[in-house]
Amino acid sequence: MNRRKFLKMACYGGATALLTSYPVFIERNLVQINNYRIPVPSLPKAFNGFRVVHLTDLHLGFLVSESFIGEVIKKANNLKPDIIVCTGDYVHARNSTKEIDSVWPILSKLKAIYGVYSVLGNHDHWADTQKSLQWLQRSGQSVRHTCKPIYKGKDRILIGGAGDYWEDELNIDLCFSTSDEGDCRILLTHNPDSIDTVFETPLSLILSGHTHGGQVSIPFFGPPVLPVNNKRYSSGLIETEKGNLFISKGIGWAIYPIRFNCYPEIAVHELIMI
Repeated sequence: MNRRKFLKMACYGGATALLTSYPVFIERNLVQINNYRIPVPSLPKAFNGFRVVHLTDLHLGFLVSESFIGEVIKKANNLKPDIIVCTGDYVHARNSTKEIDSVWPILSKLKAIYGVYSVLGNHDHWADTQKSLQWLQRSGQSVRHTCKPIYKGKDRILIGGAGDYWEDELNIDLCFSTSDEGDCRILLTHNPDSIDTVFETPLSLILSGHTHGGQVSIPFFGPPVLPVNNKRYSSGLIETEKGNLFISKGIGWAIYPIRFNCYPEIAVHELIMI
């Protein structure tokens, strides 16, 4: 093999190695802070411009370290939002409490002006339901099967939380059973398929995760794999019959440890009146 041919093959090999390693070792670790303006029906005037930081699908475990999650939490706190909401899948492994006991002390460092509100996802149940529920309650962040009011003067919004679509009872009507007619109701639910179920409560906004945006988004085609029944539910803001739905791309990985054209994100929502 002459020198020219050797150099050509080395260049091809280097380019191939870069392309194959990029989704695993580079993009998967480049967390973006993405800002969204979200129109919200029934939003009281006092809450116009209210800022919500949305975290989901951290998946602490293989290839997602405690220090990485800690940096995500610091970034979220540094944004100084009005509230922080978390929509589940904080751990990755099944049938293990180790990651649950590791991630929740980190999640407990989240701070926001009007509080932190969280629900569980399917991976939290797969790891250990009782341990995840214990930490959720202990954190003081739980809105599972209930809602909590946030007041600004006489105006208020309600933050409610559904159980996981696969591993729990949703109880969407139950969680807003104490609300008044005309209230602005914001639902946290891990799996966006939740809103295609039967319930009667009017919702102003739904925040979810679970899909990771597909983790791979092919230009002009979109994500080839989405772990939801409704394939419209990929990422971003989607209009539905039940209200505006936002799906975050999340932080970690699930089916495969890569991301391509689908950066992990901390979503920052600015709520605006319609």
